[in-house]
Amino acid sequence: MSDVAAFDAFVRRYAADAYRFAFWLAKDEGIAQDVVQEAYLRAWRSRTDLRDEKAAKAWLFTIIRREHARLFERKVPPIDDIQDVVIEDTDAPTAHALTEVQEMRDAIGRIEPKYREPLLMQLVGGFSCEEIAEQLGTTSQAVMTQVFRARAKLKALLRAEPMGNVRELY
Repeated sequence: MSDVAAFDAFVRRYAADAYRFAFWLAKDEGIAQDVVQEAYLRAWRSRTDLRDEKAAKAWLFTIIRREHARLFERKVPPIDDIQDVVIEDTDAPTAHALTEVQEMRDAIGRIEPKYREPLLMQLVGGFSCEEIAEQLGTTSQAVMTQVFRARAKLKALLRAEPMGNVRELY
């Protein structure tokens, strides 16, 4: 099989998972598409570095994660003057109340990255604890602990319960 045909099969095999993971990272359809496109370009350029086909998905997800991080190295987000920010103080729900899916995403986004990343890799990417540990350079026991803590924090956030002595959200 030629390099082009093999890479085309690689892209087709992981396209949905790659986009889903990039969307979870970026929370924006356009940015997610750009990240995946750049990741595939980097994967094509370094395709000879992939020695084990079993690690292809993990390799691609690592490229996506790094490409997403590169976006913020190149781009400086706009900063608003604190005096220009208007904060509404209302307890009444608005017409633009968050949906359950958006509430879940917001809650996941409030979890510290140390816990959020393994959780998303497991839920969105479908990786095992061993695969996540390999990608993050840690042990599978540490990943299991991080995923357990992430789920506990997520439950507490969604129930709007006080987190007690857990102060690792930010």
